[in-house]
Amino acid sequence: MPDDVREAAAHDNARWCDVVCASHGLVGRIDADAWSVPRRSPPWYPDAVTLRPGVDPEALLARIDAGAGASVKDSFADLDLTAYGFRILFDAQWIHRPPTEPLDGPPLTPVTTGQQLAAWASAHGGGELFRPALLADPRIRVLARYDENGTVSGGAVVSGDDPCGVSNLFSTTDDPDEIWRAVVVTRPDVTLLGYESAPDLPPARRAGFLPIGPLRVWLR
Repeated sequence: MPDDVREAAAHDNARWCDVVCASHGLVGRIDADAWSVPRRSPPWYPDAVTLRPGVDPEALLARIDAGAGASVKDSFADLDLTAYGFRILFDAQWIHRPPTEPLDGPPLTPVTTGQQLAAWASAHGGGELFRPALLADPRIRVLARYDENGTVSGGAVVSGDDPCGVSNLFSTTDDPDEIWRAVVVTRPDVTLLGYESAPDLPPARRAGFLPIGPLRVWLR
């Protein structure tokens, strides 16, 4: 897959990280090399995301608080941060689905209020990570699946316009296939991008997503 598609995936993911960090009062920096925040990012989110291959590691780490707990999303899996006290947290694959072969089924429901977001975040497991400021950003769509009792049973975040990034996909019923399909049904007209690690790739692939290249997350 051409690097420009992987770069689009990295840029989209960086924009989502920036929105989450901004909702926690952290101002990010972005340039041709990377997105980064100077203070520690919220849990589960990196302090930097590389946006092209061949980024200089020392220059990248100088942009962040590189102490214990720092993390870097190595979007092209081409950095070696071991000499700086980092270890590999996990490897994953960028994934891509062009707007082809629309799927049948019910779409996901937009989350539009703070109360709905709190219920979604509780089911997701992220709790206070997801703040109401996310709902004010027109680039962000927090989406939910509800069971017959009106309880959140799954969901995802779709960010951007076209392409759109898919993240934070979850299911409380152990059936992620249903949520992956529902994401495609909800946004059938756009290119969808995201990433998953090996155990979670099969449901995405069954919804038409294809791996397009490796990424790596480093943790100190």
